[in-house]
Amino acid sequence: MARFHPLKVTEVRKTIRDAVVVSLEAANTDAFDFIQGQYLTFKQEIEGTEIRRSYSICAGKDDGILQVGIKKVDGGAFSTWANENLAPGMTLEAMPPMGNFHTDIDPTTNKTYLGFAGGSGITPVLSIIKTTLMREPESRFTLVYANRGVNTIMFREELEDLKNEHMGRLNVIHILESDAQDIDLFTGRVDEAKCAALFEHWIDITSVDTAFICGPEPMMLGIAKSLKENGLSDAQIKFELFASSQPGRLKRKASTAADTTAKPGEATVIIDGTGRTVAMEKDQTVLEAALSGGLDAPYACKAGVCSTCKCKLLEGEVEMLANHALEDYEVERGFILSCQSFALTSKVVVDYDQH
Repeated sequence: MARFHPLKVTEVRKTIRDAVVVSLEAANTDAFDFIQGQYLTFKQEIEGTEIRRSYSICAGKDDGILQVGIKKVDGGAFSTWANENLAPGMTLEAMPPMGNFHTDIDPTTNKTYLGFAGGSGITPVLSIIKTTLMREPESRFTLVYANRGVNTIMFREELEDLKNEHMGRLNVIHILESDAQDIDLFTGRVDEAKCAALFEHWIDITSVDTAFICGPEPMMLGIAKSLKENGLSDAQIKFELFASSQPGRLKRKASTAADTTAKPGEATVIIDGTGRTVAMEKDQTVLEAALSGGLDAPYACKAGVCSTCKCKLLEGEVEMLANHALEDYEVERGFILSCQSFALTSKVVVDYDQH
């Protein structure tokens, strides 16, 4: 199972007023050999409370560096602390890279990729763009990047540099909500209507092999719907949802008569090859039961958005209230998000070691 490792902060650089790019150095470089589009889960004690947050890697595979982008969020404890306090020489605790927001790279292929990013959703998409353009020399990438205004565009210079480095293979379309542009189509919000107009006038959607979407959930759902209406299949659309748009666990469905008579059960939790049984109240998730029992179960967002708390259900049944992280085939194979899973049987057995 993934454990936290120390990462040395080597550089902290502002990309816009309220966002920083943090360069990190791992003593165990093999453990942090990432795939483009993956994220790191950090933990930090802030004012006496342990905070865990996940941030996407923005570096490409060939950059020779490990970097994440952290945008300050109103009321965000970790993002505020990182933007105001992080400095070179400090140490951060992080889990090895995780996430499935990527496709396999094939140097011999000739593909057309389409990316949609909203705000700081550019971080994993930037990693994907950098890696794809470098390792698939015949492939092309179009990015539609939505922001409030010019001054909120993260990695603006990096994107321009990439366009110049890979002439004719990267097209960047900036959609600005508040700042007027020469072309009216590039002003406003990215929704279904905007996508339809883009596909009609600027983007040949019929040539797209894979689309990547990362940003707030409402934007992503509208884009995905438009992509499907224009011929893309579910397999061709890759999502990465912001954890910030899912502030916590969803409310559980109303209890049935059978539920009200349910008694506390137990969960056997396997971590690092060792199984331990803990008590599980009927209103606890599998993750909450594990943590209450003193186990060091992995987690980050507790919202069903990241896959940090992923484990395999070996015995029993659960109700998973939200799932924004697991693929359908993973669910079919018995994997669950323990932060969103309530037991439907008096006993469940889960294994965090299986991936």
